[in-house]
Amino acid sequence: MRHFAGGQVAPEVLARLLQAAHLGPSVGFMQPWRFIRVADPALRGRLHACVEAERQCTAEALGERGGEFLRLKVEGLRDAAECIVVALADGREAHVFGRRTMPQMDLASVACAIQNLWLAARAEGLGMGWVSLFDPVAVGDLLGLPPGAEAVALLSIGPVHGFYEEPMLQRERWARRAPLESVVFDDAWGQPAPWLAGMLPEPPGAAARPGPGSVPRADGEEGR
Repeated sequence: MRHFAGGQVAPEVLARLLQAAHLGPSVGFMQPWRFIRVADPALRGRLHACVEAERQCTAEALGERGGEFLRLKVEGLRDAAECIVVALADGREAHVFGRRTMPQMDLASVACAIQNLWLAARAEGLGMGWVSLFDPVAVGDLLGLPPGAEAVALLSIGPVHGFYEEPMLQRERWARRAPLESVVFDDAWGQPAPWLAGMLPEPPGAAARPGPGSVPRADGEEGR
């Protein structure tokens, strides 16, 4: 969600959301997530400035799609009732179980916690948006993160005027959802999974089905 209706989130509701996040699964039970509630309006404004700076850099990096990108609403930090910063904890190198060859599993674990929070917010009738357009170093400096910790998400949470019928970036024709059979393979990369044919209805706005052996690629950074 990027369009919020202000309002408030009751403390007991916010506690339930964060508890849901904290109950998320993590590799080696490392629980690498940390949550910072940003209650100071001035601090939230500085976070918004970080997002705006990265928004301009992203537009430049997108080249000919830059103007189209700048017309998109990419965040609702100043409009949402709550802003939660999710960070990777410091000291993660001490966790070897499940990370020896795949150290990125700490980030994957944090994503599980965020997904739990997202689903819990929706169950409470609240919208949530995940903003990743920012320089983690700048945000870390603003929030006093210790060495080794890293901000990975700015979450906007709160009442909304209404929920989108489809992902906003799909509605704005920035990107389309790829069909399931283009991302599911049997036995080897690129090997079609014929058992999927006709099993599920095509989701609204899905991309046209690819030819044999091809994997479609949607433009755009985020489809949330």
